[in-house]
Amino acid sequence: MNLEEFREYCLSLGDVEEKFPFAKMPGGDSLLVFYVCGHTFCYCDLNDLKVVVKCQPERIPELLDTAEGVEPPDSHFSIKYWVGLNLQTIYDELLKELVSGSFEIVRGKYTKKKKPSQK
Repeated sequence: MNLEEFREYCLSLGDVEEKFPFAKMPGGDSLLVFYVCGHTFCYCDLNDLKVVVKCQPERIPELLDTAEGVEPPDSHFSIKYWVGLNLQTIYDELLKELVSGSFEIVRGKYTKKKKPSQK
């Protein structure tokens, strides 16, 4: 999947914002961040086509061992909750699954559940 297709896929998930929050930092102008409910679910480095997403902790070891294009995240991310993805080598289906999974993890955590109204 190319970068523009990836961006369009992230935005298609609904209620997604994209920003360059680190643009004023050295090297930060290439870090595109996607948000849902005001919280990050995906980082994309435009220079090296690397993506970092949240993942279920129990899936990460198997993904790292068996899935092509899945890598440890950059050192400033917790390997317990985040996984790196190489846009050039990961299969599109797995990329979409992991990105949408990250979106759901974050959205689920920050979406307030409506309580039934009391009469």
